[in-house]
Amino acid sequence: MTIRIGIMGYGNLGRGVECAIKQNPDMELKAVFTRRNPETVSILTEGTKVCSASEAKDMAGEIDVLILCGGSATDLPVQTPEYAKYFNVVDSFDTHAKIPEHFAAVDEAASASGHVAVISAGWDPGMFSLNRVYANAVLPDGCDYTFWGKGVSQGHSDAIRRIAGVKDARQYTIPVESVLEAIRNGETPELTTRQKHTRECFVVAEEGADKAKIEQEIVTMPNYFADYDTTVHFISEEEMKRDHANLPHGGFVLRSGRTGWDLEHRHVIEYSLKLDSNPEFTSSVIVACARAAFRMKNEGQKGCKTVLDIPPAYLSAKSGEELRAHYL
Repeated sequence: MTIRIGIMGYGNLGRGVECAIKQNPDMELKAVFTRRNPETVSILTEGTKVCSASEAKDMAGEIDVLILCGGSATDLPVQTPEYAKYFNVVDSFDTHAKIPEHFAAVDEAASASGHVAVISAGWDPGMFSLNRVYANAVLPDGCDYTFWGKGVSQGHSDAIRRIAGVKDARQYTIPVESVLEAIRNGETPELTTRQKHTRECFVVAEEGADKAKIEQEIVTMPNYFADYDTTVHFISEEEMKRDHANLPHGGFVLRSGRTGWDLEHRHVIEYSLKLDSNPEFTSSVIVACARAAFRMKNEGQKGCKTVLDIPPAYLSAKSGEELRAHYL
């Protein structure tokens, strides 16, 4: 059965989802929805229509899963609960501190409508979340560490772009290498947020904007920058296009733990990602989660889910027989 996908929002993430659908033969792109004038939006998939976001609800019967490609700062807290009333949905909400309240709002809407809503799909939260849980279960006596970067954070870059006077922005998350190496060597230091990463921001300000005010808003922004050593650079549009056009990212999840009667043996679990394109990789995770949402809905499930609630087999287009023969 072909899974009919809708995309809400056609920025970097929406384009990545479109590319991922092409690589999954059990899916088809049914429609792209945009807040822009649909006539100004050109997509890659031939024969697929681009519609106004206001038309989405009218197509509820034609779409199996609607993938929401807005930002976590202001879009998804509103959009995901709203569209879960009409569709099975998947989002990439990545403000870790607010996931519990986002889950509650989405769960209420999806449970009432009978739909499945998968939130916070991506690599962190998402793939990294799974690895933290697996490692914690295997090594109950130990410490967890997560490092991001060096790379562009879409959510943090988007949060900067929402500040008045900002025309464009890129935010790089950078691990503190000396701390990372210490953990790989089996050390288990207690670390503050500030000790693990630094954040570097490149901002194109609108003409006449108050750069000092913009910088202050960035470095004091709760949940994004307030807890980190943050450097802000103001650059030209030309420099942004020349030096920051790509969106690489990656990171590491580690757990250092001990086993044995007297905890005499030390172990380090490490999972890493090195990504040429943050949005395209995130999109690929989202599309796999859309398959899982479709399957769970067909089983009669409803309500909000995360990657922690999805059986691994539900993410794959391969059959159980294929998975057991080649991956187990």
